[in-house]
Order: sequence, then C-alpha cells, then structure tokens
Amino acid sequence: MMTPMDFLLLVRGPLFVVAVAIFMLGFGIRLVEILMLGRARNFAEPRGSAMLGGFRTVYRRFSPDPGTFERAPFDVVIGILWHVGFIVALFLFIPHVELIRKTFGIAWPALPNPMIDAIAVITLLALFAALVQRLRDPVKRFLSTPQDYLVWTLTFLPLLTGYLAYHRMINPYPLILGLHILSVEIFLIVAPFTKLTHMVTAFVARWYNGATFGRKGVQS
Repeated sequence: MMTPMDFLLLVRGPLFVVAVAIFMLGFGIRLVEILMLGRARNFAEPRGSAMLGGFRTVYRRFSPDPGTFERAPFDVVIGILWHVGFIVALFLFIPHVELIRKTFGIAWPALPNPMIDAIAVITLLALFAALVQRLRDPVKRFLSTPQDYLVWTLTFLPLLTGYLAYHRMINPYPLILGLHILSVEIFLIVAPFTKLTHMVTAFVARWYNGATFGRKGVQS
C-alpha cells in the first residue's frame, strides 16, 4: 500500500518529469501550428516598423482601455487581481524559486513568505468572486462551457492546496504537499490543450496584430 511519503516521492519524481515534458512539448506543437499558418505577403510599402508595433501592442494591452473598464469594472479588477496574484505566487514564492533553480539552473530573488501568503489569499478570493460572478450573470452563464469551469478548477486547486500545505492544515504533511504538486502537474499537462494556452498565445496574437498595424504606421 502506498504511504503518503511514497505518494510524495512519486509526484516529485517521475510524474513531475512527465508533466513538464508534456507541457513543453504541447506548447511547442501549438506554437509550430500557429507559425505554420503563415501570413499573406504584403507588397505595400511599409509606413512603420512592424517589430516595434508588435512589441508596443504587447506592452499596451497589459492595461485595459478606459472603455472596457467603464463597461465592466468588476471583471477588469478581479481579472487583474487573480492573474497577477497567480503569477506572483508561482514565480516569487521561495520554494518555487528553489525548484526552478534546481530544474532549469536559473533563479531570481523571492518575496517573503508572509507576503506570498497574503497574495495567495487575495488571489483565491478573486478567483472565487470570478466564479460567483460567472454563475450569477445570465449572459456569462449561458456562454460558459464545461471547459471554462475545468480551467477555473485547474487554476484554483494549486493555490488552494498550496495554501493548505503552507499552513499544514491537513495531516500528514507529505499528503497535502503531494496533492499540491499533483494539482500543478495536472495543470501543466492540460494547459496546452485547453483555453489555458492563452498564457502563451495571447502574446503571439497581440504581437501579430500590433505588427500588422505597425507596418501601416498606425497603432492597433
């Protein structure tokens, strides 16, 4: 019978390697698919820099335009909160930075644990608020698909299990830590094949639109 420690060693070892491999291979294939679509050759004389236009659009799209904020302030604020919180908790938590250093040989300064703890709580609350809003709004509820709820669950669980593991709220500790790692691995495996691909493709799409307009000498 598998003990909690056996389970932890399994998810920290071979399952982690498999999850990272599927994540990288999956996103590699998706990017190749996008690049193979190609683009129609433009014979018009360029009036601006496509490269600069692309990067300018990628940068500017991080800030919502005033019209979007006026129409849906709740969505904008909650969306920013949980996206930023998720990224900060993922890349600036001391154990995560150490794991990245051991895996890829690169590292950067991390934030203090109490700060990450507070950010994790805010992120969990923001994600929960986003789900409630989706369920209460008839239009959003009608447009939502099972994949939307799957993506929400896959995003919520790593944060929740990470919070429970950090505060050792479930015993034995190896079990909750193993469940946290497993939830991350499921996220990595599923991401390239769901709407979570937007974590990469959104930047490609923004750059492409910006480059197209930048070549015409206008802003997208």
